[in-house]
Amino acid sequence: MGYWGYFVVGRSERPLAELGALAGASELTLHQTAADGWQVWEYPNTPGGANGDVGNMNDLAEETGAPALFGYVMDSDCVVVEAAAPDSGAWTACLARDAMAGYLGGNEDGLAVDDFFLEPRDAVVRALAWAAESGRDASEERLLDVFTSAAEPSAEMLFFRFLDRLGVVPL
Repeated sequence: MGYWGYFVVGRSERPLAELGALAGASELTLHQTAADGWQVWEYPNTPGGANGDVGNMNDLAEETGAPALFGYVMDSDCVVVEAAAPDSGAWTACLARDAMAGYLGGNEDGLAVDDFFLEPRDAVVRALAWAAESGRDASEERLLDVFTSAAEPSAEMLFFRFLDRLGVVPL
């Protein structure tokens, strides 16, 4: 069984775990820090687990006044990316799209990955705006590569490659 859980990414002078937007996340641990106050916190959360609510990235972006994002890793196979920024708004995409389609394939509503997540090229447009609002310069081509890649060797590594390509947390 692979990893299930969230990575919470934001910029603040205070530890993100101390902010009201993440008050319900009882088991947040600092994973990594980067320049300009960027922080990555980890929140393990198996399906059906009792860890509490991780919070809302819109609230985190509002509280910090900076872009924020959550990456929910599903069994090390794929990642749900939820992002928000004070000016450019919220968006949802996924990494390892084919694996995500497998998780959604059995839903009773008959909805597919395209019904839940932005298409890769649309996700790139939103990610570029998110990066720009973060004061970072990101490459359209490099982001598209991440949004169309498989989770090799794991979804966690793909997520951190995504953060690197956003210019937020270097590999």
